[in-house]
Amino acid sequence: MKTFKIYHLFYDLLNLYGDRGNIACIEKRLAWRNIPFETYRIGIDDDFDLKDADFVLLGGGSDREQAIVCNRLKEIKSQLVTYIEDNGVLLAICGGYQLLGESYVMNDEIIEGLNILKIKTIKGDKRLIGNVIIDSAWSNSKIVGFENHSGKTLINDYEPLGKVVVGYGNDGQKIDEGIIYKNVIGTYLHGPLLPKNPEVADKLITLALKRKNIEIPLKKLDDDEELMAKDIMIKRLLNM
Repeated sequence: MKTFKIYHLFYDLLNLYGDRGNIACIEKRLAWRNIPFETYRIGIDDDFDLKDADFVLLGGGSDREQAIVCNRLKEIKSQLVTYIEDNGVLLAICGGYQLLGESYVMNDEIIEGLNILKIKTIKGDKRLIGNVIIDSAWSNSKIVGFENHSGKTLINDYEPLGKVVVGYGNDGQKIDEGIIYKNVIGTYLHGPLLPKNPEVADKLITLALKRKNIEIPLKKLDDDEELMAKDIMIKRLLNM
């Protein structure tokens, strides 16, 4: 089987609330299925090429780190666009999510984003913090995570990742969370997202394998502990 190639972009700057745990989750779920993989941890000054990538993570960072990454991403925008438009699998979290849009606000300054997605992030009047539950077609059960953002992301007509059950979501209106475009997920859910929601991890793996023309049913894994932990969180948040 072809080697599954994982790219963690700017791991040295974008890793709020355990975002690198998403990489560990993908690695483990591939290893448990005996699917060969290689992980490339890309630093801010590293040269890289996404032409062979199968899964890319763009995590969240502070305002200062996000600005540094934004400038670096603009230098390689063309290859990122090519990867996305060729159905490359990308998980963009919080700051990484905002960077894919037209613009975002840092302090009182409007920063030009990559303008790959026709979304924009405006300044909110309060910080949106807390645990989140959403209903999503990407999972047979609810998706859980943790959000902490002051920006309000306006997603226009894009499909959201899910509908908010608990939490603030994209713009504080408690309606939609995240965005789906081709094989890109943009979301505010830290936590990290994938270990808490193994079905989402498997969906991303399946999409990446399909893009490599490998269509095999993934071997079922024992996710009892992960699902039990998620169920406890859901029940606590819903006061069940």
